[in-house]
Amino acid sequence: MTLAISFVFVTDVNALDQPEIVDGTVRGELAGQLDDQMKKLEAGGFSGVLLVAKGGGVILAKGYGMADRDKKIPVTADTVMCIGSITKQFTGAAILKLETQGKLRVTDPITRYFKDVPDDKTGITLHHLLTHSAGFAGELGDDYQKIGRDDFIRLALKSKLRSKPGERHHYSNVGYSLLGAIIEIATGQSYERYVHDQLFVPAGMMKTGYLLPRWTPNELAHGYLRDGKDWGTMRDKPWDSDGPYWHLRANGGILSTAGDMYRWHLSLLGETVLPKSAKDKYFKPHIPERPVGGSHYGYGWVIDRTPRGTAVITHNGSNGIFAADCYRFIDDNVFLFIASSVAGKSCIAASDDLLPIIFPLAEKP
Repeated sequence: MTLAISFVFVTDVNALDQPEIVDGTVRGELAGQLDDQMKKLEAGGFSGVLLVAKGGGVILAKGYGMADRDKKIPVTADTVMCIGSITKQFTGAAILKLETQGKLRVTDPITRYFKDVPDDKTGITLHHLLTHSAGFAGELGDDYQKIGRDDFIRLALKSKLRSKPGERHHYSNVGYSLLGAIIEIATGQSYERYVHDQLFVPAGMMKTGYLLPRWTPNELAHGYLRDGKDWGTMRDKPWDSDGPYWHLRANGGILSTAGDMYRWHLSLLGETVLPKSAKDKYFKPHIPERPVGGSHYGYGWVIDRTPRGTAVITHNGSNGIFAADCYRFIDDNVFLFIASSVAGKSCIAASDDLLPIIFPLAEKP
């Protein structure tokens, strides 16, 4: 089934003209209802942040719980959280940016970038990697296992494919890390430097990245285990000198704020970062996620229809401690971003409680 996605374009947003995100914003009846639900979750141990925009403006931007329990630092709308696999849509955007710059094509085979590609993988293209249809396993190692780019490429190329390239969707962190490697090879820059300069800065996202943003220690949320033990921040984990090691780089682990994620949403409504021709590929429902079902995968986004028949572009991510969930209801002019930092109190489950408040069942056909 083909899902037609319509877009409402706004004036381009740039780094010098950014919407102000005021922490503690709760504006209007709907925002009050969402805030009440979040307070219930907070009372049950939830720590995180929620931003909701409707009709072109932010109606709620607020933190709940503690970013650092020992220092008694509360979560705010400006707290820096790990967004997990939502990182993938930045990688997808970077590949499309490079295509607009004439440095690669999504139809390129990986043999253009990697040496000694085995016969079973010579047919893999960047499109296959972007759509999780290359056939690679979900992962080949732990997020914090020390492995460099070249060793990771060799490991991936030696691995056994789950299916033939282009045959079916198999969600794969491996494929997106290979895309990160291709970004570095094509640009001669680190993955983070390219996405920072080409995506984040134009969108005004100065609090988003791995290492480059100038965060203060108190801005970073601590993660907490189910027993309350402090897991630390993402920056406390073993990372290389220029970002995560390659089992995590480009497929996950980006740090951001609710405000920056809203700025990214706004940039995608216009052409601040990508022209319309690139966004048509970015948001195209390229491949079904399951043999039966309506959701499709684009280039780092899940493309779907709501029960009301409207378009939704979404993705989530989690490392078991931090989690994040992002929804762009294009036809409804609604944006929701939520992130959490406590194991067992995931914002992904919280989204299931929030969405029916925004879109009451009575409105469904």
